[in-house]
Amino acid sequence: MAKNEDLFKNVISHAKEYGYIFASSEIYDGLSAVYDYGQNGAELKKNIKEYWWKSMVQMHQNIVGIDAAILMHPTTWKASGHVDAFNDPLIDNKDSKRRYRADVLVEDYAEKLLQKAQKEIDKAKKRFGEEFDEEQYKATNPRVKRYLGDRKEILERLGRSLTNEDLADVKSLIEELEIADPETGSRNWTDVRQFNLMFGTKLGASADSATQLYLRPETAQGIFVNFSNVQKTGRMKIPFGIAQIGKAFRNEIVARQFIFRMREFEQMEMQFFVRPGEELKWYEHWKEVRLKWHLSLGLGDENYRFHDHDKLAHYANAAADIEFDYPFGFKELEGIHSRTDFDLKAHEEHSGKKLRFYDPELKENYVPYVIETSIGLDRMFLSVLAASLKEEELEDGSSRTVLKLPAVLAPTKAAILPLVKKDDLPELAQEIFDELKWDFNVQFDEKDAIGRRYRRQDAAGTPLCITVDHDSIEDQTVTVRFRDTMEQKRVEISQLSAIIKKETDFRSWLGS
Repeated sequence: MAKNEDLFKNVISHAKEYGYIFASSEIYDGLSAVYDYGQNGAELKKNIKEYWWKSMVQMHQNIVGIDAAILMHPTTWKASGHVDAFNDPLIDNKDSKRRYRADVLVEDYAEKLLQKAQKEIDKAKKRFGEEFDEEQYKATNPRVKRYLGDRKEILERLGRSLTNEDLADVKSLIEELEIADPETGSRNWTDVRQFNLMFGTKLGASADSATQLYLRPETAQGIFVNFSNVQKTGRMKIPFGIAQIGKAFRNEIVARQFIFRMREFEQMEMQFFVRPGEELKWYEHWKEVRLKWHLSLGLGDENYRFHDHDKLAHYANAAADIEFDYPFGFKELEGIHSRTDFDLKAHEEHSGKKLRFYDPELKENYVPYVIETSIGLDRMFLSVLAASLKEEELEDGSSRTVLKLPAVLAPTKAAILPLVKKDDLPELAQEIFDELKWDFNVQFDEKDAIGRRYRRQDAAGTPLCITVDHDSIEDQTVTVRFRDTMEQKRVEISQLSAIIKKETDFRSWLGS
């Protein structure tokens, strides 16, 4: 655990040092759980968006994108259930005065049981080798059976209690498990109570006539209220999807763990409309498609897992998360939900407008069912950053800090480095920069010795360095250095564009 805590601290400090993430309004001591993306962070964030948008919209004939407003008619949130039911269970520790989500305390306890079981399984794997049967071991080993059984029972009870809004039982569960304040070890808890997460605001010129509005707590409702607009103007046929990237706002009880849980965040969502009765088939389809998208980035297959929900939201008949192994453990990265027809029917009821589709094959009107894929952009950013940051020992005994970002996402694709600041090398390097900048985000760097510049670009995540030396003047060739392997190749200047494209192109990554 200490090692992971150190890694997380390194990720946070590295993010600031190399212009990825700053505390918001830092000169005024910042604002809790609000962050700004720096010059490299803005580029990485943009590239993640493009990688998602191209794969979700550009590569699918039956999916289109929109950009709905943040402010929506207040009845939207009444229809969606957010006004009455968008709550998290809150609990305070009387001694430390710290506030927690009660369900997260229990889920973290259950995760530790899973980790204990996995530790036993890993030891057995080493002991028995290729003959090891993991499923049989889970079913027969008393200790593993107890860990997994207790975990299942705890999560099922938590799910029932939250579904029934039995907050007293949630507190009882915390007390029975002897869950302590993670910071102080105190078990002196208050009762559990509900806390609405929406930020309110006013629309109007005077306080007397102002309308109560909310900053949207999710982006999905902007898609649902535009269902008919998109379907008719785009002549879309079932099944089809509507995608969106946008900001959302939640007054989180516990906004910690850096950018993992923030009060202002960004979502990348797609709502896929299907025939009633076919939703579970499409649910499984999108689970497979979305996991494949994540794996295409090469951050390590072992860092992902599916987690089926024990407690389903009021609108869902199936739900799973793709979880990522962050430095603080496996946590939700993306949710895939079968939302049934709840949303469109609710908006029909509250608006009085029909949100239906006439299916020419079935010759009937119906309210479509919906499969949702929803990924937190900031969480995706953190997963990429955490998985990419490495400390490497080199053959000569030295070490380097390297940010092995997927090249398709890297903020700067290549750095152009004149070996020295004389002998016409900066001028030739500038010519190369001016040619490449039309197609790629490249950087010109001439300060410090070449070795230090390599290390700086490694730490910033730049996949390629292009060094212009004295031979370049004579034969129009340069040295290309590859970040991950530190391999160096001599190539013609005319080949640079093709080399960068091969390393960083969308098709090279998702199409492989």
